[in-house]
Amino acid sequence: MTIELEDFHEDILGKAMRGLGIGKGEMASRIGVKKTMIEEVLAGEADEKVIRSMADELGLEGNKLMISASKTWIPDSLDFNSVQQFNLPCGGMRVNAYLIWDDSIRKAIFFDTGPEALPILKFLDENDLSIDAVFLTHTHPDHIACLEELKQKTGDPPVFVHKLESLVGAESIEEGFEYVLGNLTLKALHTHGHSAGGISYLIDGLEKPVAIVGDALFAGSMGGGMVSYEDALKNNREKLMTLPDETIVCPGHGPMTTIGEEKQANPFFPEFPVAI
Repeated sequence: MTIELEDFHEDILGKAMRGLGIGKGEMASRIGVKKTMIEEVLAGEADEKVIRSMADELGLEGNKLMISASKTWIPDSLDFNSVQQFNLPCGGMRVNAYLIWDDSIRKAIFFDTGPEALPILKFLDENDLSIDAVFLTHTHPDHIACLEELKQKTGDPPVFVHKLESLVGAESIEEGFEYVLGNLTLKALHTHGHSAGGISYLIDGLEKPVAIVGDALFAGSMGGGMVSYEDALKNNREKLMTLPDETIVCPGHGPMTTIGEEKQANPFFPEFPVAI
């Protein structure tokens, strides 16, 4: 199944405007167009002149935004051993959960849970896997909806979450926390901004490094800076976009991607040249 991108140009522009506190009227005044033209672009209209002008005001990369508006780019398909993405329906959207395991011991780490336990439980049973621990990227309801059910049906594994988003029955952790499962090593990074306790998890020990990023970063976009847009951008730049290009990025919504592809396609990072 092809997983659609979470965001296109209208979503990206809207997130940047909200993050910077720029309304439609102010944006229209800044770039010298009618407010209705801003509204049309934010509704999906691909007016190149307006989009590029808005990008300049918002610190976004105009060429990448036009690629987004053209709807011609999607990350290369990733078929990666020992990593399973669950893309599950949740109301009017879809949300991701991930399972990563050490094949030699048949034990797995689970990241977020999404809204539905049944597909996860079925996969575990069919592949003779057991969950050693559950790690949460953040505690927004769509990412933890079936947490209790999953715990009850998988032997009550320990759950880890950042101390700023503590949950009853979960162990609070912070940046620098490490965990080892067989040949796998995990390290926590505090990539807050979308949420106060947002965590990304770096996994080593597979064919390539893996980053479970929750809603910090999406393919071609990022989560809205619901707590701090400035912090969200800063953390992404300093802690995620500095990872090796080959790093597999597992976001909370949309398809998996790589750091290399995000450098080329993500409008939030104009410091990287377009090479698509």
